[in-house]
Amino acid sequence: MEIKIEKRIEIKAPPGRVWRALTDHREFGEWFRVSLEGPFVPGQTARGHILHPGYEHVVWEAVVQRIEPERLFSFTWHPYAVDPGTDYSKEQPTLVEFRLEKTAAGTLVTLAESGFENIPAHRRDEALRMNEGGWTQQMKNIERHVTANP
Repeated sequence: MEIKIEKRIEIKAPPGRVWRALTDHREFGEWFRVSLEGPFVPGQTARGHILHPGYEHVVWEAVVQRIEPERLFSFTWHPYAVDPGTDYSKEQPTLVEFRLEKTAAGTLVTLAESGFENIPAHRRDEALRMNEGGWTQQMKNIERHVTANP
């Protein structure tokens, strides 16, 4: 059975503005609180350091999957991979997808993270719980970022 997180938020800004906040690595870093080394490129690993207090020791890594302008941005990563002593590379990553839809008031952003059923049982519940709360906060963060920086 597929285990996934899904969040939706309508942002009062055009899709192009929301798209830039999602896919420009500097803007993404501002609202996501990660200092990225370079731009997002399909098929390549994006890497940086988490800036969120208490997680500064964590290296953020994601493999960019798809970039379909103003429609879909997706990457795979290892959810809640915060223990520097653990090798997560043998685990199957989850898929994170941001889908954008133009609405009368702006842009509907749908976030889905799927594949938690493939995370080892001993860390699945914690990864799901932490990312569920994390994505709730990140959706607020991107909305705040876009509306404060039109």
